[in-house]
Parts: sequence; C-alpha cells; structure tokens
Amino acid sequence: MNDDQVWARDEIASPCVKLCTIHPEEQICTGCFRTLQEIGGWSAMDNATRLAIMQELPDRAPRLKKRRGGRAAKLRDRS
Repeated sequence: MNDDQVWARDEIASPCVKLCTIHPEEQICTGCFRTLQEIGGWSAMDNATRLAIMQELPDRAPRLKKRRGGRAAKLRDRS
C-alpha cells in the first residue's frame, strides 16, 4: 500500500471553518453550527451520522442572533 492509498479516505470532511466560538444561548459553534458533542465526536462518527449532521447545519444558522450595538447598546437597554 502506498501513501496515496493510506491518506485517501472515503469520509465526509469536517465542516469546520476555524471560527470556533460557541454561542452562549444556542450552544452551537458560530463557525460550523455543530454542537460541542458533534465536534468532539466527529472523528469517531460513521459517514451516515456525519451526513445527517451536515444536512441539519444550514437550518441551524438562522438560530444565531447577531449581536448589534455591543456594550453601548447593552447599557442603553438597561436604562
């Protein structure tokens, strides 16, 4: 077996975009939209499980509310 055969894998690639921040309310990554459990278990998942998660990710994006106004807006909202 040569190197090309060893490194060629029939796997669904990770959706990670290296913008890893967990949304405090939704508990999903703001970069790839996976949960911490999905991120941590990705390497041990079979392709069917990975595919099911990948199909759910686009529906998760709208759940993330964008912050608007930063600290000034938060202080204004308190008064």
